[in-house]
Amino acid sequence: MPVKGVRIEPAAGKLGVLLPGIGAVSTTFIAGVEAVKKGLAKPIGSLTQMGTIRLGKRTEHRVPAIKGFVPLASLEDLVFGGWDIYPEDAYHAAINAGVLDPSLLEAVRPELKKIRPWPAVFDQHYVKRLRGSHVKKAKNKMDLAEQLRDDIEIFRKKHRLSRLVMVWTGSTESFQTPKPVHQTVASTRTARPI
Repeated sequence: MPVKGVRIEPAAGKLGVLLPGIGAVSTTFIAGVEAVKKGLAKPIGSLTQMGTIRLGKRTEHRVPAIKGFVPLASLEDLVFGGWDIYPEDAYHAAINAGVLDPSLLEAVRPELKKIRPWPAVFDQHYVKRLRGSHVKKAKNKMDLAEQLRDDIEIFRKKHRLSRLVMVWTGSTESFQTPKPVHQTVASTRTARPI
């Protein structure tokens, strides 16, 4: 049912899902998707898979599934990748997190083991209680940003992705007051990592 004046392009091809932080949140997300793809679970709680949207007045009883109303990527078209300060694959990260049922974890083990995080951009100044060795090194913040861009482009080409989306699944960083370095792209070229 098209909305007058709005055109949403079809969700064609594979969708890369980039996850900064391969820990409890991201591995639960990945394991859930993989379990649904294998028919081991239902997508309970998934807005895109089970949610509905009301159209018009309540009395019209028009409540289609969101996935039937908006062209969304199918779960089979999702490809996961991401960064972490620890080098373990998503399977071992899930074991360490301890939030998934062991039988489910074993059922999706092959899919999780394929996901190895890229070194993360990490600064101890912003996240006080984490210490990791799997981190990018650079002379300034712009170089770090370029390394991230390279990771994304390599991932896109390797998996022949049509489009990408990033979902933050990392630790919450401490609040920072905006400074001159945050005002322009040019200022990031000279900003040194702390």
